[in-house]
Amino acid sequence: MNGTRLAGGVVAALVALSPIASRADNPPPADDPGVAAAAAAPAAPPPTQPLGAPAPAAVTASAVPAPSSGASYTVRLHDLERRVNELKEQIFRSKARLNLLKETVLHGVIAGSRALITHRNEMGSTYTLIKLVYALDGAEIFAKSDENGHIADTQEFEIFNGNIVPGNHTLSVLMVYQGNGYGVFSYLKGYKFNVKDSHTFAAAEGKQTQLKVVGYEKGNPITTDPKDRPAVDFRENIVVDKNAGGGAAESKK
Repeated sequence: MNGTRLAGGVVAALVALSPIASRADNPPPADDPGVAAAAAAPAAPPPTQPLGAPAPAAVTASAVPAPSSGASYTVRLHDLERRVNELKEQIFRSKARLNLLKETVLHGVIAGSRALITHRNEMGSTYTLIKLVYALDGAEIFAKSDENGHIADTQEFEIFNGNIVPGNHTLSVLMVYQGNGYGVFSYLKGYKFNVKDSHTFAAAEGKQTQLKVVGYEKGNPITTDPKDRPAVDFRENIVVDKNAGGGAAESKK
């Protein structure tokens, strides 16, 4: 009896489910009033956010890094490294030059190489020295101007006396003379005569190079043109520096 009831219940359930399966396999036509009503029904509103909860962050295109940003950063990093290396190289070269200059200067002072330069005036009364400039290796060491001609009031005076670096050096001199013509040579008063010359000498360690620079008149007043008569003579003498010890003296002209 109970088995009969259970079988009857199963059959009833199958009969109830058969219309639902039929509708799923055969959807109703589009003009079905039920379908139209379902389509016209408004969509369910999105779930509301609880009060006080933070709003979700909006994702924008700018927040996403461009694919090329990594490559650009790498290029900039390499360029910065290259510039840093160049700067290091410049600093290294500058330090090397500074150390070389330091050693050269100190070596010249310790070695006791010295130079004594004097000026001597042997010009006649026809010419008055109004300007005198000396330069050693291109650097000016003496300059004086006097339109009244008082530069040569002292026949011989010192130009330079000090330590120099051993090796070759060049002494340059400029002398400007004002003409003092008289008689048939009175026209010389309106002329100035520039005399330029240079002399190269070798400074030895432990020695003093004495250079006497002489301004004089060459030729003779009758046969030599006045503009060619002012001249310069360099008289060189090498002696052992007293600060470097004793020894024999040398001379050179």
